[in-house]
Amino acid sequence: MKDKVTTTAKIKIRKGDLVKVIAGDSKGQQGTVLQVQIAKSRIVVEGVNLVSKHTKPNAATPNGGIIKKEAALHISNVMLIDPKSGETTRVGRKLNADGKLVRVSKKSGEEIK
Repeated sequence: MKDKVTTTAKIKIRKGDLVKVIAGDSKGQQGTVLQVQIAKSRIVVEGVNLVSKHTKPNAATPNGGIIKKEAALHISNVMLIDPKSGETTRVGRKLNADGKLVRVSKKSGEEIK
């Protein structure tokens, strides 16, 4: 029996980027990327897609209870926000003056830090 080989797409969004949700229940919200799960093509965005998680009492939380926590979103449901205009944009890649490959905004052509 052959092992299933999975290929992952090139993810153009990185941890720390400012993104906007373009589809789903959290549509229109924006926040910074906290975590990128490359194998699953999912990301966790600060303050977006909050779910209620029931926790048992432990040393950290003596009473336990219900906490709000960010759940992962699929990468296709978010779009990067252009640092210059503040609008959503697609991401391209170009060589900069140093000959290094950098991410650039498709709308403004500005480098994404």
